[in-house]
Amino acid sequence: MKKSLIAATCFAAMLTGPSLFAQKKAAAGDAAKGKDVFDTNCAVCHNADSADQKVGPGLKGLFKKDKLTNGKKPTTANVLDKINNGGNGMPSYSDMLTDQEKSDLIAYLKTL
Repeated sequence: MKKSLIAATCFAAMLTGPSLFAQKKAAAGDAAKGKDVFDTNCAVCHNADSADQKVGPGLKGLFKKDKLTNGKKPTTANVLDKINNGGNGMPSYSDMLTDQEKSDLIAYLKTL
């Protein structure tokens, strides 16, 4: 009984493993696509090529900073939270961008 349960579990893992890997790969983000997302949605208020204030703060070196304007560390989770929830004049993009667009955007922001 135990051997058949282990065999069935291993077989199921073999069948679902490739699709799980594909999902993780897609979620990683594409910086080139993220630049397009930035140019379309963020560039109106944020500079990508400097830290100078536009309407919102400049984002050059965002992930190299000690802290965000809200005082939190610039981690992927904290930046994603800011994208999703907005605040201090920034709108929420939770429903305006897909999860993939957000992943692409974060991949781009990490290149700045």
